[in-house]
Amino acid sequence: MGEDDGALLAISDLHVRHADNRAIVEALRPESPRDWLLVAGDVGDTVAQVEWALGLLADRFARVVWAPGNHELWTSPADPVQLRGVARYEHLVDLCRRLGVLTPEDPYPVWRGPGGPALVAPLFLLYDHSWRPDGLDTPEAALAEAYRTGVVCTDEFLLQPDPYPSRAAWCADRVATTAARLAARDPALPTVLVNHFPLVREPTRILRYPIFAQWCGTEATADWHRRFAAAAVVYGHLHIPRTTWYDGVRFEEVSVGYPREWRKRSVRPGGPRRILPAPERTPPTAW
Repeated sequence: MGEDDGALLAISDLHVRHADNRAIVEALRPESPRDWLLVAGDVGDTVAQVEWALGLLADRFARVVWAPGNHELWTSPADPVQLRGVARYEHLVDLCRRLGVLTPEDPYPVWRGPGGPALVAPLFLLYDHSWRPDGLDTPEAALAEAYRTGVVCTDEFLLQPDPYPSRAAWCADRVATTAARLAARDPALPTVLVNHFPLVREPTRILRYPIFAQWCGTEATADWHRRFAAAAVVYGHLHIPRTTWYDGVRFEEVSVGYPREWRKRSVRPGGPRRILPAPERTPPTAW
């Protein structure tokens, strides 16, 4: 790729509260002054961490596009910013706008570099406990089993849905609003869908603790990669970086993850993953 061609790149789950992950972020550099960077959530646990990381990246890349993860939405006792739920999300959106970072609340930009044009759509959708193990027919039963077995997402304690009555209700509203917006796009443009959580359930089948999948997405998005003409889908959250294909659409899990996870791998985290132009000869399930 030539020096000035540019590429659409992606990364997620930077978790910069860890010093080793901060070092990874500090080392991130574009290969071209025209590179865009998609950041699919879980940048940090506090507003200050998010501001530091996205500010640094916005200074380096031609454009940074952010979709929130669950960690950014935590109201942690360690964070001086004690906003909850929608107010916290809106505060982060305002922060990103000050930094020049695009969010799910901004007009979707069009990537016109190599592999384009494509509409880049950062999404904020959450989850609704619909990805349940067999035999657990209700969200209440799935959550009770999670508590019984001790596999409970920290969101249950730190991610508040205010003013919604539940995170599932917040998810339903986000899904409906986002689907209407995507349906109104220019149908001639393929999309790159960027969401912290996977849009289809299949990637969660290899989780060590399958019951954790209830905090990983929603059945409501199972057909979005087909419905909205995705050229690629970018996600994180699972900390299982890999390339997979569903219905002929490339899904890229681009997370860095925690140091205790990536230190065990034969290849340590490097730069972001290239989304467009599409890599040649990408193995179906490897990164």
